[in-house]
Amino acid sequence: MRKFIFVTGGVCSSLGKGIVSASLGMLLKNSGLKVSIQKLDPYLNVDPGTMSPFQHGEVFVTEDGAETDLDLGHYERFTDENLTQFSSISTGKIYTKVLSKERKGNFLGRTIQVVPHITDTIKNAIFKAQKASKADILIGEIGGTVGDIEAEPFLEAVRQLRQELGHDNVIFVHLTLLPFLAATGELKTKPTQISVKELRRAGISPDLIITRADNKIPKKIIEKVSSFCGVEKKAVIPAPTVSSIYEVPLNFEKAQIVETLRIKMKLKKIKPKLTSWQKMVKKIFTAKKTVKIALAGKYTQLDDAYISVIEALKSAGFANNKKIKIQWIDTEKIENKEKQNEEWKKLKKCSGIVVPGGFGKRGIEGKIKVTQYARENKIPFFGLCLGSQIMAIEFARNICKIKKANSEEFDQKAQHKIIHFLPDQCEKRAKGGTLRLGSWPCVLKKGTKAFQYYQKTQITERHRHRFEFNNDFREKLQKNGFIISGTSPNGNLVEIVEIKDHPFMIGVQFHPEFKSRPQNPHPLFLKFIKACCEN
Repeated sequence: MRKFIFVTGGVCSSLGKGIVSASLGMLLKNSGLKVSIQKLDPYLNVDPGTMSPFQHGEVFVTEDGAETDLDLGHYERFTDENLTQFSSISTGKIYTKVLSKERKGNFLGRTIQVVPHITDTIKNAIFKAQKASKADILIGEIGGTVGDIEAEPFLEAVRQLRQELGHDNVIFVHLTLLPFLAATGELKTKPTQISVKELRRAGISPDLIITRADNKIPKKIIEKVSSFCGVEKKAVIPAPTVSSIYEVPLNFEKAQIVETLRIKMKLKKIKPKLTSWQKMVKKIFTAKKTVKIALAGKYTQLDDAYISVIEALKSAGFANNKKIKIQWIDTEKIENKEKQNEEWKKLKKCSGIVVPGGFGKRGIEGKIKVTQYARENKIPFFGLCLGSQIMAIEFARNICKIKKANSEEFDQKAQHKIIHFLPDQCEKRAKGGTLRLGSWPCVLKKGTKAFQYYQKTQITERHRHRFEFNNDFREKLQKNGFIISGTSPNGNLVEIVEIKDHPFMIGVQFHPEFKSRPQNPHPLFLKFIKACCEN
């Protein structure tokens, strides 16, 4: 069986195509099907690796080291499936591949055109993702909105797929907005009608329409969308705004979306098993006590910059029967004498502190001060990637009295580079430039908190960084109570560090948030939140 579902969006961006795709994947997987999800991004960048978090949110890293869109994080969290480099393509990747072939003379002097050369390459990438995952059904989310110039080759490619494979094997799901006009007190369907018309201009008729609204969607609106857009009433799925994204698949199933897809795709009788998911969602709403967690970073104006961290904290929270409230701490303001009092007041009201990953020197001194505060006052602290390096610098400066301790990233001429660039660190350099990317093994030291929390001697975690702990300082820091509890199998790379006699102060060189799942929170996040609850 080789079947495909393509999710498109209309009216405006940020409606939640990623959540729709992830929800469909979760429902179909729980119906006993092998499912995978692919993001087809129309932007010209090769990948989000060099894009600003303010522009694109976080960069999600797969097991095999691909730097991808944040939506892949949603796909993995909902389906509990590890995705690969084949799960993310962009216009930049497609054109790079075609032009590289042209330069090598593969086209024998023929004119290179969008159709068929670009569209064929897109189709091949879709087939490759399906084959690599061995999926019964591949769900493809097409980024942007219908009508975007850059999305046209992707729409043409999937239109051709339906023509080649048949209507039973290629289904189109279209997500649109129903805006609410306060003046008339009603939801309006006209933007949805126009969006569907635009999709049809590309040669695609939607099989299902998912209607997004901030208000409850009346039956008469569903009937109107059905009538004006030419789909059955049962194929118009209401998607009102909900308190938690994890409610979305349950609401879809109330509208019998799996049964509608089954009929359209001529699948055997299936029904999703949702008991465990329902229990998990119930925990989200039955938790009464709130735990406030400080997230000390520099992209504090945009939740999407740390979306996997936030979701990992929330998952660990409701596993501990607690609600998590994120308190954003701008570490640049911690450095600013005029503004630092306001930030410190917010920080001191929190039960735990997370310093997440990042690049560049902006806000670094503020992060070091926050880390010192957590260590001295025994506040639960979790350092992720850069946060682990900050732990080492702070400890070197204030405990080991290496006053000029720093990272080579922040000061290339630093006298004491506690963190430095290790030129031969990465065997995968061709894939990730100067970054150590993807899944790497780590050996845990028995008797440490890391070993206690993982209950394993060897683990694998995902990385995205280029700087490492400088082993020249390992002995001095360890003598003063700095515990190295996890290293690479050969012992050369420091992966996990802890502070002695502290309720929870752990730094990891990797990104555990990428492997946390709502039904299976990462053990380090789970124990961190538990320590915060006891603080």
